[in-house]
Amino acid sequence: MNGLPRSGDGSPEPSCVLLSGGVGGARMAAGLQEALPPGRLSVLGNTGDDFELLGLRVCPDLDTLLYTLAGRAHPDQGWGLQNETWQCMHALEELGAPCWFQLGDRDLATHLVRTEALKQGRSLTGVTADLARALGLKTRVLPMCDEAVGTRLRTREGLLDFQDYFVRRGQRDRVLEVEFAGIRQARATREVLEALAQAELVVLAPSNPFVSIAPILAVPGLGQALAQSAARKIAVSPIVGGRALKGPAAAMLESMGHEVSALGVARLYSGVVDEFVLDLEDEHLAPAVASLGMMPRVLPTVMSGPRERLALARALIRP
Repeated sequence: MNGLPRSGDGSPEPSCVLLSGGVGGARMAAGLQEALPPGRLSVLGNTGDDFELLGLRVCPDLDTLLYTLAGRAHPDQGWGLQNETWQCMHALEELGAPCWFQLGDRDLATHLVRTEALKQGRSLTGVTADLARALGLKTRVLPMCDEAVGTRLRTREGLLDFQDYFVRRGQRDRVLEVEFAGIRQARATREVLEALAQAELVVLAPSNPFVSIAPILAVPGLGQALAQSAARKIAVSPIVGGRALKGPAAAMLESMGHEVSALGVARLYSGVVDEFVLDLEDEHLAPAVASLGMMPRVLPTVMSGPRERLALARALIRP
């Protein structure tokens, strides 16, 4: 322990793994990256949202992580690149190509490089590492697995691919069930297993528990490795005051029969984590969380800017 990087109070900084999906997870990753010394953070990104568009492999959650950690994400929307242009999409629209999922001109470069490398036999883990290096990252961004896994949502209109539900249909469908196509063929990578084995702290980001965190935990070998880890395990609620800060998490809780509250999320993570973080607005739920066998922690969890996400990250790092 004497060789570990140390914080301002002299205590050693932990080696941290973050399970992440979407904008909330990327913001949490950025806070932890700033709070920890270089090389102490690994982020396991959800790939259940991945899909093919115009022959390109698109990995929305991985790219949001890469762009955010590199300081290049759009500051307002949280996804995509800042100072983006859209000439290619305009031209595709004129030609009658499907343009329901917008890819900016600079963003297209990422998908072109990834797709070509995968065609040449590179693993998604290796390609993501190359992209991270090219963007100057010190943080490791690891796909949850190298195999293709697709999140499918069962609705009254039938089974929908995640991006059809989320983008093309604007999240208007009532979700009855979530499944992960190809998950049985997937395997936790060596890199992911090593990161979990070495971790002293594992954080489940304030991401959608059904479509961002659940796919990661469902990867064969990954959930088991997390259960066996001696690390402190913390989940941060994506629900504050009965509302989702971003995305359809609250709607999914309701449609699938769960309480629409931070406590409803805590019940999903019972047995997975040791600590559960509630926002100040939900402090009254702390006794109910404790009854589930998790230590409740009450913190300001709304990451409205860099200062807030850094403060939350520092609070999570300290027991």
